[in-house]
Amino acid sequence: MKRFQGNPILRPTSEHAWETRAVFNTATLYADGRVHILYRAVGNDGISRLGYASSSDGYHIEERVSSPVFEPANLTEKDGCEDPRLTLQSEQIIMAYTALRDRVSNGHQIALTSIALDDFINKRWNWGERWTPFAGVRNKDAAILPCKVSGRYVMFHRIDPDICITYSDDLQRWSDIKAIIGPRMGKWDCLKVGAAGPPIEINEGWLFIYHGSNFENVYRLGVLLLDKGDPEKVLYRSERPILEPTTDYERFGRVPNVVFSCGAILMDDQLLIYYGGADTVVCVATCNLSELIL
Repeated sequence: MKRFQGNPILRPTSEHAWETRAVFNTATLYADGRVHILYRAVGNDGISRLGYASSSDGYHIEERVSSPVFEPANLTEKDGCEDPRLTLQSEQIIMAYTALRDRVSNGHQIALTSIALDDFINKRWNWGERWTPFAGVRNKDAAILPCKVSGRYVMFHRIDPDICITYSDDLQRWSDIKAIIGPRMGKWDCLKVGAAGPPIEINEGWLFIYHGSNFENVYRLGVLLLDKGDPEKVLYRSERPILEPTTDYERFGRVPNVVFSCGAILMDDQLLIYYGGADTVVCVATCNLSELIL
């Protein structure tokens, strides 16, 4: 991966109390000729909210909304809405995120909601019902596949320490949970693994970026290739990370030595991965798709 020379593309700002400490872990969506960026922000109160920015070229931020576009609205998420992932299906955007009930006990679980694509593009933040598909289960890193498989929605999520897959007819009730990959002893992802953004459809299958951490809590990114018709079948898993913390903005911050992604897009043959550096800033790195899948 090649880091954008202008990184970080988003930094915390003292102008807005809700994003003074950190902006990171970014969901992305390419629509209507723009890259839409939904990022996690932390202010002086320590609560995570979601902010919005956009770019025409994917690198330079041209628009940044001054108020949160999504924030805690019930007891399940009273201490934060974290790490969004966006999936577009049939003019509807499904957002998976982590609902943090209690920072002290780290009480987190998966939550889902949705918004019409037209509303999202035009910044009408008419989010729909919010719900927790696995109520009370400590679970995170959820991402919805961009299309149904055999008529069912597909979701990837993490029940520590594995990436799991599960299926649903209605996004409410989920079943057939199974792990598809786990940590690998002695490697860069030996402690736990989790989904980055939703998988991206390419000719060879589903390109799935994931994060892995080791016992020193260094977070890196790797890649999977999943079978297009059977996404629980892993065709390829990278032996080495495709991105790891080496720059100052990845090594030093609120949580040092972290690159953590919640979204990527394809623009022509370019894969753009958006990621949080050290849980403090938003960055982007790129590579040619043809080089990645050689």
